[in-house]
Amino acid sequence: MKTSGASPGRSWDKEVSSGDLFRAGLLMTAAFLVNPSTLLRLVQFLLFWLYASWQGKKNNPLLTLSVMGGILCFNLLVPYGRVLAAFGAFRITQGALLGGLHKALTLEGLILLSKASIRADLCLPGFFGSLLGESFRIFEGISRRKALVTRKHFIEGIDRLMLELSAEQALRAEHRKSPRACAKPRSTPAGMLRLGGALVLIWGLTLLGLRCSPIL
Repeated sequence: MKTSGASPGRSWDKEVSSGDLFRAGLLMTAAFLVNPSTLLRLVQFLLFWLYASWQGKKNNPLLTLSVMGGILCFNLLVPYGRVLAAFGAFRITQGALLGGLHKALTLEGLILLSKASIRADLCLPGFFGSLLGESFRIFEGISRRKALVTRKHFIEGIDRLMLELSAEQALRAEHRKSPRACAKPRSTPAGMLRLGGALVLIWGLTLLGLRCSPIL
């Protein structure tokens, strides 16, 4: 049985322009980085996960947790603060544990936010903007196709990924020759409402963290 409703990702593409999405991502990044509370940064991280999923961006929980676990383990190698547990010469300290969690959330949160805030049709003005936009698009294209690279087909997967990226860049280069290549579509009122709601929520958590940082 087929459903007539559009997928969440397509709905976002129609209602939110790539420029507005990118600007909202920059504002969310600023809020995320100045939030001193690890607990509230965890809440923001979970919201970024939902934000990306709402736009149809797939995320691998196992890969995310593995990277975060690696960062946490490396941070525990430099103990500082109150000792929580000791296993021979190895000590788990509160400072190293919270610091590692803070760093892990920051890295993975920024990756999630970049995936959610950058679309292939993003067009930034000027030479630097064009270079930056192309870098973002390549990163977004690799993230979209990372499932092609598997342990069984590692080399073949990389070859296919590079071929698809090259073909996509060739099409984009041809499209840029059009006088309307960098036309700026506008977000719909519903799209702006979505972005506004997300910004208010993320900045609200940051302001709460700044106000209650000794407690949280």
